[in-house]
Amino acid sequence: MVKAKTILFNDDLNYQASLFKALSHPARLEIIQFLAETKSCITGDISNKLPLSRTTVNQHLKELKDVGLIIGTVSGVRTNYCLDPKKIEEAGKILINFFGNIDLQNCC
Repeated sequence: MVKAKTILFNDDLNYQASLFKALSHPARLEIIQFLAETKSCITGDISNKLPLSRTTVNQHLKELKDVGLIIGTVSGVRTNYCLDPKKIEEAGKILINFFGNIDLQNCC
């Protein structure tokens, strides 16, 4: 029986990997920047800002929502998305801690 390789690593590393994966696409970073500038928006507005189809933008929104970086509130047939400030702050701290714990003095 083949086991998922993620079970070989602790929960913290798996969570960090899922967060880093969500941040690993330029479209997702652009979405985060756009939401930070506008404070909230409608899905269509994001599609108009990116050189991607609405379906593709929705897939990227789902990835960001799955890790909790954004919140989507349904309003009729539209969904308003905004950043989750606590999760954004937590993500920043995780990135700083991850790289801050690497000892570069003894690195090859």
